[in-house]
Amino acid sequence: MTDATANGKPEMLTTADGKPLKAALIRAQARARRRAFLLVLPLLAFILITFVMPIGQMLHQSVYNPGFVMHEDIGSGKRTPIMTNLKVWFDENPAGTEPDEAAFAALHEDMLLLRELRAPGQVGTRVNYERGGSRSMFTKAARRAERMDPPYKEAFLDVDEEWADPELWRVMRDASSAYTFNFYLAALDRSKNADGEIVSVDENRQIYIKLFTRTLFLSVLITFLTFLLGYPIAHLLATLPLRYSNLLMIFVLLPFWTSLLVRTTSWMVLLQSQGVVNDALVGMGILGDDNRLQMMYNQIGTVVAMTHILLPFMVLPLYSVMRPINPSYVRAARSLGATSWTAFRRIYFPQTVPGIGAGALLVFILAVGYYITPALVGGADGQLISNLIAFHMQNSLNWSLAAALAALLLAGILILYWLYDRLIGIDNLKLG
Repeated sequence: MTDATANGKPEMLTTADGKPLKAALIRAQARARRRAFLLVLPLLAFILITFVMPIGQMLHQSVYNPGFVMHEDIGSGKRTPIMTNLKVWFDENPAGTEPDEAAFAALHEDMLLLRELRAPGQVGTRVNYERGGSRSMFTKAARRAERMDPPYKEAFLDVDEEWADPELWRVMRDASSAYTFNFYLAALDRSKNADGEIVSVDENRQIYIKLFTRTLFLSVLITFLTFLLGYPIAHLLATLPLRYSNLLMIFVLLPFWTSLLVRTTSWMVLLQSQGVVNDALVGMGILGDDNRLQMMYNQIGTVVAMTHILLPFMVLPLYSVMRPINPSYVRAARSLGATSWTAFRRIYFPQTVPGIGAGALLVFILAVGYYITPALVGGADGQLISNLIAFHMQNSLNWSLAAALAALLLAGILILYWLYDRLIGIDNLKLG
C-alpha cells in the first residue's frame, strides 16, 4: 500500500526509521531463513558426517582397491607407486596377449622393488582376492628375485609353474587399475575368465547369492511372524482401559531395557539340546532323551530369537495406529447386520494398514542387517549376508568385497522401499 502526497503522486511506505518497507521485509525474511538454517545446521552436519559420508565412502571402497599399484608406509604415510613396469606392459599389449619375456622382465623389476619395500604380501593379497593361492607365489618370487637371471620367464616358472597361468595374468591386468567392478562380480558369484568374459564361478564356490536369498527369505518370514504375534497384542493394548494397557505396555517395552547380547544368550540357554525347552519336553514325555529337538545353530534358532527381539518394532507402530480408531465404527457395522469377521475385515483392518506397513518395513530393514543374533544362534545354516560382510571386514580384510556386498544389500532395500511406495504409497505409512 502507498500514501498519497499533496500533489496526488503515490508515496512509498517506509518504516519508522525511514527505510523502504519492501526492502525491510526482504531483509527480515532473509534473517528468518538464515536463523532457520542455523537451527537445523547441527542436525544436517550430523546426518552428513554419520550417514551420508560413510555410505559414500562404502560405495567408493567397493570399486577402489590400490593394493596392486600403490604402497603406503604405515609409519611415515609415504605412498610409493609399485608394479609400474608391469602396468606399462599391460598398457602396451591388449587383453588376452600371452606374456612374453618382456612381461616377465617387467615383473622381475617390480619384484625387486617389492622386496625393497617389503610389500610382496600386499600385492599377493590383492591378487589373492580374485585368484586363490596367489599370495605365496608373490612372496616366493620376491625372495628369489635378486638371484634370478635371464631369461626371466624360465626363472619365474622354476619358482612356480602357476606363473604361466593366463588367469593369473588376467587378474593382474585387472588389478593394475585401482578402480574395478570385479568385487561386484564376486559379490554376485561371477568372475572373468582368461578372455575377460563374465562367467559364473564354480557351483561349489557360489555362496553369496545363496546368502542373499536366505537373508531375504528369513527377513520376510520374521516380518510375517512378528505381524501374526504383534497384531493381537497391539489390538489388546489399544482396546483395554488405559490403566491396564499401560501395564501391558511395560512388558512390551521391557526387552528395550535389556541388552541385546543378554537376550540372545538367554535364547541359547533355552534352545540348546540340553536347554530348558528340550528338558521340559523330555520331562513331560513328549520327546525321548535321544530325540531332542535341534533348535540351535540352524535357521530355527535365528528365526525364533530374531522374532522375539524384533517383535516390539511391530507392536508399537500397530498400537499407535489402532489407538485412535473409534470403536463405534465396528459397532455400527454389526448393528447393520455385518458379522464380527466382516466388520473386522471391511471396517477395522483397513484402518490399521498404515501401521502394518510401517511395522513391516521397520522389522524387515532391521532383520536384513542383523548379524549378532544369527552369529550366536544361527551357526552355518542360520547366518545372514551381514555375517559374511562382518567376516570380510574383520578376518579376511577384503574391505572392497565387504563394501560391494553391503552396497548390493543397500540397493536391494532401496528397491523394495520403492516397490512399497509404488504399491501402497509411502504417504500411507504411519509410525504414530
